[in-house]
Amino acid sequence: MKRTLLAAALALSVADAAHAAGEAKNIIFFLGDGMGPSTVTASRIYKYGEDGSLNMDKLERTARIKTFSNDAQTTDSAPSMSAYMTGVKMNNEVISMSPETIATPPSKDANGNLGVNNCAATGNGVVVPTLLELAKAKGKATGSITTTELTHATPAATFSHICNRNAQYAIAAQIVPGGAGYNPALGDGVDVLMGGGRNHFTPFDATTNKAGRIDARNLLTELTTKGYTVATTKTEMTAAPTNKKLIGLYSSKSHLEYELDRTATPPFGEGANQPSLAEMTTKAMDILSQNPNGYFLMVEGGRIDHALHGTNAKRALVDTIAFDDAIKTALDKAKLTDPSLANTLIVVTADHDHTLAFNGYGKRGNPILDINREYKTGQPSKDADGNTYTTLVFGNGPNRPNLRANLDSITVLADDYLQESGVRLTSETHGGGDVKLLATGAGAKIFKGTLDNTKVFGLLKTAFGF
Repeated sequence: MKRTLLAAALALSVADAAHAAGEAKNIIFFLGDGMGPSTVTASRIYKYGEDGSLNMDKLERTARIKTFSNDAQTTDSAPSMSAYMTGVKMNNEVISMSPETIATPPSKDANGNLGVNNCAATGNGVVVPTLLELAKAKGKATGSITTTELTHATPAATFSHICNRNAQYAIAAQIVPGGAGYNPALGDGVDVLMGGGRNHFTPFDATTNKAGRIDARNLLTELTTKGYTVATTKTEMTAAPTNKKLIGLYSSKSHLEYELDRTATPPFGEGANQPSLAEMTTKAMDILSQNPNGYFLMVEGGRIDHALHGTNAKRALVDTIAFDDAIKTALDKAKLTDPSLANTLIVVTADHDHTLAFNGYGKRGNPILDINREYKTGQPSKDADGNTYTTLVFGNGPNRPNLRANLDSITVLADDYLQESGVRLTSETHGGGDVKLLATGAGAKIFKGTLDNTKVFGLLKTAFGF
């Protein structure tokens, strides 16, 4: 009996070691842009209460991630996501280039749109390979999907190399196989690409597309000739075949709608026929799983960050819940064919924090977006001047009153309410604090402790066996 137990223990130890090194056939990397610890906590309470759990909370492996960039204590999304994807520290605004690369501002086209050229200075750094490119070279399917513009910093860090994140027209050109400016490391092309910002792919038109491409290229037409299905709506995405590459651009200009607005009645903007992040994740997995060699998929909940920059906590929390729902969708879908996730690694993290603060001694059960209510009495908490305040506030941002006044529940629970901030700035900044990482599945046990974001790249490579 003892020998049987010892043999079983040894077998389990060997299996664990194998899973830690090279047993992940598939990796799904979830990135909540700006999703710092306070945003996670507030979103959990908003949806499930203090004793509830987000889907990401249930992932059994956790780590703490340091996010500083090569030149700043507080990073922007470009170098932080690039660190995850390349293992290299780089300067703010630089995407997947070597550390010495300078974020040279892109020039403007004839219509005043940023992003005409690739790198304004010759010899300005060198390309460093991304995990997506390495996966492609190993014969795996690859995908990058987001609720932001597809050419935004986070998705761009998976498939492009650029001196300045604002050169979005050049970033778009790097996607098109064989076209001018193409990134040859992508081989025959990224298999699934989804997000917003269709204007970066389509020609300028003085009436209908003022932020279009001044070079008159229609990159979507070019992608069609390379075997891609092009989708501009949720309906077209749903109907797209799973045996072809897909590019879905669900906003004619800019990002996808906030989840709160996408599901509103009547819907705002183009949200009526935009897919949710969970629906995009499902479609991406359907296509990528056709490859017998496995796949790498990046999924970004990008508008969490935008709502936080605007100090609009409600939209940030709702987008965090939508991101969390996409994680559950991926877990459930992966487990249909891989019940123990023996072949699939799922990692969830953020690229940086924000200045959102969880404040006061609020009563348990008090709505997280409401005014703070004292835990002993349940009565509204007051500042030193006798005025009520909200549980969530920001360290900086646009909503800093010259003189604080009483706040009421009707005001602060409204969709468009902007939380107060300590320092007046036109837009709230990122925070420099550490963020969380959570993981489950094949190779997940190697994610632990306090890690620099560059080290995550090496752990992902190890899990893939690269």
